Amino acid sequence: MGPTMHDVARVAGVSIKTVSNVINDYPHVRPGTRDRVNEAIVQLDYRPNLSARGLRSGRTGVIGLAVPSLRENYFAELADAVIRAAEKRGLGVMVEQTSGQRDAELRAVSTSRPRFLDGLLFSPVSLGQDDAAALTVDGPLVLLGERIFDGPTDHVTMHNMSSAQAAVEHLLEIGRRRIALIGADLRGGDEPNSANLRLRGYLRALEAAGIDLDPTLVRPTAMSQWNRAGGAAATHLMIQERVDFDAVFALNDTLGLGVLRALREEGLRVPDDAAVIGFDNIDESKYSVPSMSTVDTGRDEIAAIAVDRLIERINEKGERRPPETFKPAFRIVRRESTGFASTDDAD
Repeated sequence: MGPTMHDVARVAGVSIKTVSNVINDYPHVRPGTRDRVNEAIVQLDYRPNLSARGLRSGRTGVIGLAVPSLRENYFAELADAVIRAAEKRGLGVMVEQTSGQRDAELRAVSTSRPRFLDGLLFSPVSLGQDDAAALTVDGPLVLLGERIFDGPTDHVTMHNMSSAQAAVEHLLEIGRRRIALIGADLRGGDEPNSANLRLRGYLRALEAAGIDLDPTLVRPTAMSQWNRAGGAAATHLMIQERVDFDAVFALNDTLGLGVLRALREEGLRVPDDAAVIGFDNIDESKYSVPSMSTVDTGRDEIAAIAVDRLIERINEKGERRPPETFKPAFRIVRRESTGFASTDDAD
């Protein structure tokens, strides 16, 4: 038999009623008490009886997370962070992959209530600003990512433009001037997606440094190819075209891992011949050879904020408060690919 609510109460030094209040996220619990109960839940690996809980409260204790693909490191690690954050708050998580398909993303939003979810965290890649009305749904919803702004729901995103600018400034600080960008197209339009926002950060950094843009250094890669193969192919092509560069800013870490591979295959040394910085700080970036400098966008904090905002919406009674946008702080992680020791020290 697994641990019970009595066991959680004993380890946390509180009453069973207090444990129940924490699990059901009642607001009038002291923060220190809530922390002790959540720590006991994690320590004992206690799983609330969701069926009984649902009968009493009309809730299931399960939230949804819809992401494009768990094959992409960032979304796999985001899902892990959401699951850990939810477990600390006594919630389960059902994860759905949309494969980045528009129809699947629309279904994920429109059917979250019939699937007995208390609420949904949603990270679209095919829906855009014109689809904001699709987010007006009956159930609690929190939006993740950069596809839709000023929508009808809370939004947890990242500082794409300023963090990309900081990444390029890091390359400038180590003396690089011919900085290639892998993953965006100068003709990509004005839509506020990840590629365009990070491209704008790149352009702002060059402009601030008084460096004229060389269009041959901006290497387009479809977002469906933001992977190792896409990064490697773009780098090989750039070298075949004899483009002169001394650094590469990859718009995500999996592109960056492909860049590192291609540079090695082409006989170029990192960082001596070309420095490399990625974006997202996925776990694999620590263990590449050389380890890859990157932008840490605060993924764990994004997950925790998103879960907390969703819980607030689930518990909301009466008139809904206006939607809010949250952007956790970012940091530059300097590693061997830009000439630093392999550490995670913040910028």
